[in-house]
Amino acid sequence: MSERTFVAGAGMTKFDKPGARQVPYPNLVGEAVGQALAHAGISYEQVQRAAVGYVFQPSAAGQRALYDVGLTGIPVINVNNNCATGSTALLLASEWVRGGLADVTLAVGFEQMTKSALQGSPDGVVTTVDRHLSVMTAAHGFGDAPMTAQLFSHAATEHMQRFGTTVEQLAAVAVKNHDHSARNPLAQFQHRYTLEQVLNDKPVHGPLTRPQCSPISDGAAAAVVVSERFAREHGLASKAVEVVAQTLVTDTSASFQSGSMIDVVGAPMTRRAVAKVLDASGITIDDIDVIELHDCFSINEIITYEALGLCAEGEGGKLVQSGATSYGGRWVVNPSGGLISKGHPLGATGLAQCAELTWQLRGEAGERQVEGARLALAHNLGLGGACVVTLYRAPSLTTAEGNANDR
Repeated sequence: MSERTFVAGAGMTKFDKPGARQVPYPNLVGEAVGQALAHAGISYEQVQRAAVGYVFQPSAAGQRALYDVGLTGIPVINVNNNCATGSTALLLASEWVRGGLADVTLAVGFEQMTKSALQGSPDGVVTTVDRHLSVMTAAHGFGDAPMTAQLFSHAATEHMQRFGTTVEQLAAVAVKNHDHSARNPLAQFQHRYTLEQVLNDKPVHGPLTRPQCSPISDGAAAAVVVSERFAREHGLASKAVEVVAQTLVTDTSASFQSGSMIDVVGAPMTRRAVAKVLDASGITIDDIDVIELHDCFSINEIITYEALGLCAEGEGGKLVQSGATSYGGRWVVNPSGGLISKGHPLGATGLAQCAELTWQLRGEAGERQVEGARLALAHNLGLGGACVVTLYRAPSLTTAEGNANDR
C-alpha cells in the first residue's frame, strides 16, 4: 500500500531578469530552501533525500546547490527535463515518500539563464527538440526569432485558422496574467497592460507580441514533501497540502504524426496527463478551484484550457475573453502571473507553481488569494518532451484519526 504524500512547506525567490541580483546559484537555492524549511517548521537535518532540478547549469550542480544549506550526506539526485524539470523533481520527491523510501524529502529547482539559452538550431543536429523542429521547418521554415517563439507562434496561427481565434483573445491571456502578477511581489513583472498595449507592443514572431511571451529569468523554488505519519507526529497536520495524484507523460507518435503544430507543442501530452490524474483521483476538472498552468506563450494557455477540459477544442480564446479564468470566474488560472509575467527560470518553474498553489490552499496568498480554494491543479510542460500534472488538496488532516479525503 502506498503512502499518502503532503507538501509541508514551500518557498521561492523573487524571479528576476538574468544577472539582476549578481549572486551565485547556491545563494538562490539557499534562499528558496530556507523559506521552504521554515514554512514547514523543520530543519535541513530532517531531510532524507533531495531532487534538484536545473537545465542550463553545470553537471552535478544539485550537490553544490545544497552544500551551503547543509552537508548531511543525503542522496542528491540531479534532474533535467527541460521546462518540466521543477515538477519532475517534485515527482521524484513525492514518489520516494509514496513508496516508503523516506518520510521527508526536498524538491528544488533553480536557473540562471542567458539570452542564448533558447535559440536552437535547424541544421539537422540531433537535439532534444529535433523532431519538433522537423515538423515546423518542413511546413514553415526556420526564422530569426527564438526557437520556442517560432514553435508556439505557428501553433497560434494554426489555432486562429482552424477555430477563428483572434489576436485580441491571444492578447487577453497576457492582460489577465500581467494583471494577476501585479499582486505578486515575487513576480519578475508587476505592471498591468491594456489590451491595446499588448497588441501594439514589440512583435516577437507571428501574432505573438512581447507581453505574450515568457521572459528569460533567474530564480529558485523548493518544496518539502512529507509522509502522513511524519505530518501527524510533528504537528504539521493543519498545514499539510496533500499531493492527491500526480503523473508524468512523454511524447507519443500523436505529437508528430498529424503535422499539427498544436500537437507538436504538447497538447496530446497534456490531454493524457490530466486524464490520468483525474481518473486516479475521481475528481473532475469542474471540482478544481485554482490552476497554475504552463503559459510559456499566450497561445499555450488557450491550448491548455482545451487539453485540460476547461472548454471544448477551439473554445479557449472565447473562454479567456469571457473572464471565466480570472477572479470572479469559474476558475482562477495563473494567479501568480504565470510564466508570462511571474517569469520562467526553467528549472524552477514547476516548483514555483507548487509554491503558489500551496500558499493558495493554505490561505496564505495575500492579495492573490482565491476565496475558498480547496482543490488545485498544476500543469508543467517541457518540449523534448515531458508533461507533469499534479492535483493538490487543501489541508484536512486534523487528528490521529482525521480523514484527509474531506473536501
